[in-house]
Amino acid sequence: MDTDFDVHKPEATEEAVIAHYCLSDDEFGSLTEREAFFDAEQTMAAAAEEARVGEVDGNEFGGGEVVLYAYGPDAQALFKVMEPTLRSLPFRPAYVVLRQGSSETESRVEL
Repeated sequence: MDTDFDVHKPEATEEAVIAHYCLSDDEFGSLTEREAFFDAEQTMAAAAEEARVGEVDGNEFGGGEVVLYAYGPDAQALFKVMEPTLRSLPFRPAYVVLRQGSSETESRVEL
């Protein structure tokens, strides 16, 4: 069976920046929170593209949190470009997981 799903499958050499934010309710957050997040996501996507460090791949809302996924060849470089916008979002608690290297070493950064 042949399927044409547009699902991101990170390459073995890709690293990841995965940001987690708590929202104001146990579901999808307020409309204001979602709009602020979507604006920030667009800002980070443009910055990552301009700096040629990777791509912001999307988000996942639910269960009182939002998670942002970004991939590139160097998680530290990608995080450096995204960090000002990640820190500007007011939702707390928040943290970022950096997945690095072929052995998928993870480090956590509190925002």
